[in-house]
Amino acid sequence: AEDYLSSRGFSDGELSKIRVRYGRQFEPNVDNKIKPFLGWLSELGLTDLAIRKVVANFPQALRLCLEENSKPVVRWLKGLGMDDLQVAKLILRRPQLISISVEENLKPRVQWLKELGMDDLQ
Repeated sequence: AEDYLSSRGFSDGELSKIRVRYGRQFEPNVDNKIKPFLGWLSELGLTDLAIRKVVANFPQALRLCLEENSKPVVRWLKGLGMDDLQVAKLILRRPQLISISVEENLKPRVQWLKELGMDDLQ
């Protein structure tokens, strides 16, 4: 995994940060986890530098199932009216967001904010 990330431009410092934050064993499957995840981030419009920042700051994302975790969050955000650029910026700022349950966490929080009088994009 580290060799692949290194080939994608990850620096030694970024790889070190990933090892520390990921946990005991940093061995996500390159073909089943890393490549699809990095490709998906690229499709969302994140640059290579932004992708490296997302992974370095939240390497646990490499454990996620795109179909069950990350993609539903992005679909939901777009359903709120966010465009691709806004979603990409949000993921870059708060990469942990793509691991949060839409039904259990995000929808109830947005509903609470609406009850306080905020609209979808505030």
